[in-house]
Amino acid sequence: MLRISSSKVAQIILLAHELRMNSGEMEILTEDLSEDEVQTMGRMDDDAIRSFIGDLNEEEQTDLIALAWIGRDTFTVDELDEARATVVSEATSETADYLLGMPELAEYLESGLDAFGISAEDEEDDIM
Repeated sequence: MLRISSSKVAQIILLAHELRMNSGEMEILTEDLSEDEVQTMGRMDDDAIRSFIGDLNEEEQTDLIALAWIGRDTFTVDELDEARATVVSEATSETADYLLGMPELAEYLESGLDAFGISAEDEEDDIM
């Protein structure tokens, strides 16, 4: 059983989709800016998802990473405890930094929920 609610995962999925859409627009808007200015704008753009992930407790953050790993087929649902142990033993960065480094984060989380028999789409619809 996951220690993070499916509604919280759905919120992160929505934020990740929004972030990815905005990053495409940002490429066009930042063509004439310096690298430092672009990085500052990028940080402002991902503040919402970083804040949401940062507000999760440690168990929820651990399960969020484990769920992404299950979604990308690194682990199976039956290996959830092993995935959790690996998250804890291999953690080298902040959870948000690690997860936002995954270009396919939303898809991994959706697939992870699906593996548990939870419809990410239904959860997202409930939020919207």
